[in-house]
Amino acid sequence: LVAATGIFLFLFFFFFFKDKAPLSKSLLLVPSGLSILLTLLFQHYQKFFVYNLQAVKEDFQIWRLVCGRTVCLDLKDTFCSSLLIYSFRIFERRYGSRKFSSFLLGSWMLSALFDLLLVEVVQYVFGITISSLPSGFLGPLFALFVPFYCSIPRVQVTQILGHLSITNKTLVYILGLQLLTSGSYIWIVALSGLISGICYNSSVLKVHRVICIPSWVAKVFSWTLEPIFSTAEPSSEIRVGMGATVDIQRQQTMELLDRQIMLSQFAQMRRQRQQQGGMINWNRLFRPLRQRRNANYQDILQSEQDAPPPTEVSEEQVARLMEMGFSRGDALEALRASNNDLNLATNFLLQH
Repeated sequence: LVAATGIFLFLFFFFFFKDKAPLSKSLLLVPSGLSILLTLLFQHYQKFFVYNLQAVKEDFQIWRLVCGRTVCLDLKDTFCSSLLIYSFRIFERRYGSRKFSSFLLGSWMLSALFDLLLVEVVQYVFGITISSLPSGFLGPLFALFVPFYCSIPRVQVTQILGHLSITNKTLVYILGLQLLTSGSYIWIVALSGLISGICYNSSVLKVHRVICIPSWVAKVFSWTLEPIFSTAEPSSEIRVGMGATVDIQRQQTMELLDRQIMLSQFAQMRRQRQQQGGMINWNRLFRPLRQRRNANYQDILQSEQDAPPPTEVSEEQVARLMEMGFSRGDALEALRASNNDLNLATNFLLQH
């Protein structure tokens, strides 16, 4: 039954994964396909994909870090990991494939280091020798919970018994909890993943500047692999079928609600700044309005001259918006209008 479920999951995502997220699709299809093949047909090769820390430390089998931290040997873990990758594809659509892959690479490397450190700490404090950990692409998956908690708005969907709230993020947390309880020492992998996600997201440590995908590498993979895994996004919701694709429609609805909440935060920020005597210079975002000749044009120019100096914009955030395809001028204006808030600026530019 588990094997049949895994095969169905693989086929489902292969035919119905229509979002513009080629990296997420490749991470979902390739490790899941290898996991199913190792479980059903090539069980004698599973020993090469065991995440054996003792072999890494004593025999210097560094290749086990790559094999053991890529493919799950348990189909239940494969199922949960695939659903989480499908849910976290929103980050690739929001930040771009290069930044998303840089986050995965950085969290993968940091979580490998923290795995070794936590195993040594457990052995020193509790006297428990851990020779191997659960296999799979688990460290970066748990690291993605950090930006998911920090940057994805929480939208209440319903309530149970009038007290327990069900939000658009509840299912993802339930999947993470299910994955966390699937093995005896998987909590070590989860903890190292969360720590690596915090370190990579930290603006103090600047890890994202050290561990990142070079632009030429991103271009090479874009030319070679993106045509294979990339599929066009449906042009209208009418073309999306019912039945097996209900989850896709629900996820698209949640993402639309997320954008609407971001825009409402824009409006609330504008009202607050106007009450404080300041104003958001929307004329800079809507350049064609400047060209309208009317009686109040001189008053508009005078108000722009009397307005306070623009907010200082972080060049790092400007670079992130430019990586997503926006021009430098639009990125500067959006960040200034949103008080240097990257998420609000991104959603505003996407909407306009």
